[in-house]
Amino acid sequence: MSSRDEERMEFAEDQNIEDAILAGESDDGGSDDEEAGDEAMGDEEGAGGGQVYLPGRKLNNDEELVCDESAYVMLHQAHTGAPCLSFDIVADPLGDDREAFPLTAFMVAGTQAARTHVNSVIVMKMGNLHRTSKERAEDDEDDSDLESDEEDGEEDKRPVMSCALIKHAGCVNRIRATTFNNTHYVATWSEMGRVNIYNINDQLAAVDDEHACKNYENNKVGDGVKPDFVFSGHQKEGFAVDWCTTTRGMLATGDCRRDIHIWRPNDKGSWTVDQRPLIGHTESVEDIQWSPNEPNVLASCSVDKSIRIWDCRAAPSKACMLTAEKCHESDVNVISWNRNEPLIASGGDDGYLHIWDLRQFQSKSAVATFKHHTNHVTTVEWHPKESTILASGGDDDQIALWDLSVERDDDDERNDPQLKDLPPQLLFVHQGQTEIKELHWHPQLKGVILSTAHSGFNVFRTISV
Repeated sequence: MSSRDEERMEFAEDQNIEDAILAGESDDGGSDDEEAGDEAMGDEEGAGGGQVYLPGRKLNNDEELVCDESAYVMLHQAHTGAPCLSFDIVADPLGDDREAFPLTAFMVAGTQAARTHVNSVIVMKMGNLHRTSKERAEDDEDDSDLESDEEDGEEDKRPVMSCALIKHAGCVNRIRATTFNNTHYVATWSEMGRVNIYNINDQLAAVDDEHACKNYENNKVGDGVKPDFVFSGHQKEGFAVDWCTTTRGMLATGDCRRDIHIWRPNDKGSWTVDQRPLIGHTESVEDIQWSPNEPNVLASCSVDKSIRIWDCRAAPSKACMLTAEKCHESDVNVISWNRNEPLIASGGDDGYLHIWDLRQFQSKSAVATFKHHTNHVTTVEWHPKESTILASGGDDDQIALWDLSVERDDDDERNDPQLKDLPPQLLFVHQGQTEIKELHWHPQLKGVILSTAHSGFNVFRTISV
């Protein structure tokens, strides 16, 4: 999709960090919206007991969807006042492969408010994230390992979210974070047609300390924060932006005109942007992904239905090395580059997920195709460590978890004929959010997914991954 949704929720001018809400299933109560969200996830339950809901099946008048908490290791909701079209996870020093509860996550998001002058970059800390309270089976041997704290009925298990806002000119189309020279940076694509880079070290320090966070809010520090660098050389606004992981500080941005610009850090502590765009796409560039292994190599997708592989060491007019035309029936919205295998996943307006093997890219044929989503696919991401697992989400209000290593089992289909209509690689379907925009696996929290939608954020881990 080459343009942002027109409908936007208003972000009040007097919005402050107190207005941000983080809700968990362990809360004593919740709003009607939160309860409605819970009902939209998981199992279908009637007077005679529950049965698994198969997406796409119409509900009878006497049926409703309810959340089956036993399908989740953890499930929390968060609301930031205004919806966020995009967010990213910020790396923290708390360790990798964490799964001992309660969990903590740092992230950054950008609002899409109805009025241009009330938008913000929101730096967040989500803490005290406990597992679901659904009773586990007595023979669950992992229970004592996963729950680090003592069972104490008096313990407050409500999740906590701290926020530090930075005033931002225009809606944030997309936001991406990186760490470079001991500094946390975020790049934002503004609807005003500019790309901004902010140093968020101070904001991260504020959200990690209650007293500092209160001072930050009371003194309205975020109103005076200016970007470290601004690039206004794009001819139109855009959505595509990605930091390179092999060459820290290197950035690529793509716009709705068709242009891609490469940024390189310089010895002055700033960036030098190549004013010559990469030549190849004929319509809006929707997403960009740097290779996780090869310096100077990146992939892009476009409304022109193509996916292109670039080597930015070459002249911009010759940098396109590989092209797959007509990858989807319409716009190619998102791509994700597998960190462990030479595979790229793509999602389009046609609702399809395609898997591309770069070793066979010239064949112009996907090595795997999945049609589960019933509307535009708006987000897709490979698991950071499991090379066969990925997650996808879209405008059908579903997040689907996939495992490409799973094969069809004829015995299972004979026992349950309904399974023949589902891809065997489909592991899990998460629902409860409206107009899902973006998801990310947390690279430091085992199996945890964060997602943003018009209705707010979800933070969850399923029993499937």
